[in-house]
Amino acid sequence: MALQNRRGLGRAGGLVLEPGRAPHSQHHGIPSADNRLVLVHKIRILHQIPKSLSAGNHLHEGRPLHGAGRTARLQDYVSIFVCSDWQLLRHFDTDTQDLTGIEWAPNGCVLAVWDSCLEYKILLYSLDGRLLSAYSAYEWSLGIKSVAWSPSSQFLAVGSYDGKVRILNHVTWKMITEFGHPATINNPKIVVYKEAEKSPQLGLGCLSFPPPGAGAGPLPSSESKYEIASVPVSLQTLKPVTDRANPKIGIGMLAFSPDSYFLATRNDNIPNAVWVWDIQKLRLFAVLEQLSPVRTFQWDPQQPRLAICTGGSRLYLWSPAGCMSVQVPGEGDFAVLSLCWHLSGDSMALLSKDHVCLCFLETEASVSTACRQLGGHT
Repeated sequence: MALQNRRGLGRAGGLVLEPGRAPHSQHHGIPSADNRLVLVHKIRILHQIPKSLSAGNHLHEGRPLHGAGRTARLQDYVSIFVCSDWQLLRHFDTDTQDLTGIEWAPNGCVLAVWDSCLEYKILLYSLDGRLLSAYSAYEWSLGIKSVAWSPSSQFLAVGSYDGKVRILNHVTWKMITEFGHPATINNPKIVVYKEAEKSPQLGLGCLSFPPPGAGAGPLPSSESKYEIASVPVSLQTLKPVTDRANPKIGIGMLAFSPDSYFLATRNDNIPNAVWVWDIQKLRLFAVLEQLSPVRTFQWDPQQPRLAICTGGSRLYLWSPAGCMSVQVPGEGDFAVLSLCWHLSGDSMALLSKDHVCLCFLETEASVSTACRQLGGHT
């Protein structure tokens, strides 16, 4: 593994945008300050949709675009446009109180629509606007917090504020199982990896006499590695503040591996842990407990390999073969706040507040080639 730091993050004209981009890179969906989605094609404004969603307004490769809005009579609706000529394909109302998210199935045939956290409701629609199914796990409590499709489109994972993930199947759209996230792991068949930080052992040859003064270089930093814990294992929990909005409870993050074999989840009131589930056998496969709260994780697009960051200067990788921790090189501490895999799966970008680090997961020869190519573009 090789890592290189590069400057390159910043603001453009004081604007902070989160654009959606089509896979063919010709169409863009850009949210504006007045909660409108502006669809831009060759610098022309085509449509404006007056509702801002945290999980909506998607462009799907080879499929129409959908957008969400609300009419004057406070009715949620979904509009589907054909990207080739931007003609309206379907426009239909949804049975939601306050539509919060919409997400295409990867095969582009089904659209998942879910309500706000005040009502547990997720709806499945076909391309022609037909309601295929509606699912609700419970009532009178905070509901859906996160949703993810499996790459095969066979499973829909719904993360809830009750700390459970419910898996729906694509045949009947009924729940086939639910995964809980207890604070104590008792099953000896589950591998629990705990991050451990230890100071490096210094021999006499590494010490200088007299001891170095204040102007000397820093001592080697502590080393991080994973240890396999013996059950029962008690995970660190966070007591939520329930009298405030957006309490830190429930499943705040979940993602399927590219082969749809594994599902990774994070329960926000057990923030230091990542749970890895075996979807084929519908059981917990492994748990990783970090020393710091998990900020984000993302699967390698080509294989079941999970990258994790916690806001520190290390990158963590998990695969069915085991775990590893990698120190990010650079001056000072490089705080990894987010990460993004390359589509090939052989490299990734690690982002801090104002730096980016390119990480190569290849052989030494391939790393040298990549570095030479990178040097020719800087």
